[in-house]
Amino acid sequence: MTTPPDIELRTFTTLADVRGDLLDVYAEVRAPLLHLPNYAVATFGERLDRHGTDPGFTAVLAYADGYPVGYVYGNTIEHGDRYWKRTSPAPAKTYTGRPAVALKEIGVRATWRKTGTARRIHDAFLTAREEPYVTLMVNSVAGDGKVHALYKSWGYEDIGQSQPSPASPALTVMIRASHWLA
Repeated sequence: MTTPPDIELRTFTTLADVRGDLLDVYAEVRAPLLHLPNYAVATFGERLDRHGTDPGFTAVLAYADGYPVGYVYGNTIEHGDRYWKRTSPAPAKTYTGRPAVALKEIGVRATWRKTGTARRIHDAFLTAREEPYVTLMVNSVAGDGKVHALYKSWGYEDIGQSQPSPASPALTVMIRASHWLA
């Protein structure tokens, strides 16, 4: 990791205030995959619009000189949520018996990677959360497995698999205590 960059972290609870910045950063972060239906900007926009209306929606964006360089967003999920219903094997009731926060997306522009920006926005996102657990889904082969390994280094553990849509790859479902600190 290089010297931590000078960034400003901003938290949003309304999608309308930040939708354009999220789409811009997403398009650059996922550029190599945009030709795949699940990763197309329009498909992401549809998911984002749906997630933006879910309970507990929050987004944290990192800005450098007013320019968005990274983001994370997610929302609260409850017992019986389709998030848990799609996870196989079914997660332990320890996790699903009370609200959790589902981290739906995290991304950092290439020039800001390996600077600690992803971890900073991740931790800022969790700081304002009250749920005891945070869960996410990751493509285990993304970045030749480096993304999955990064989440493990942040304290996440694998608890199952999920395929949120027919166009989505099979994803590894991971979880950790939401206020665990390294």
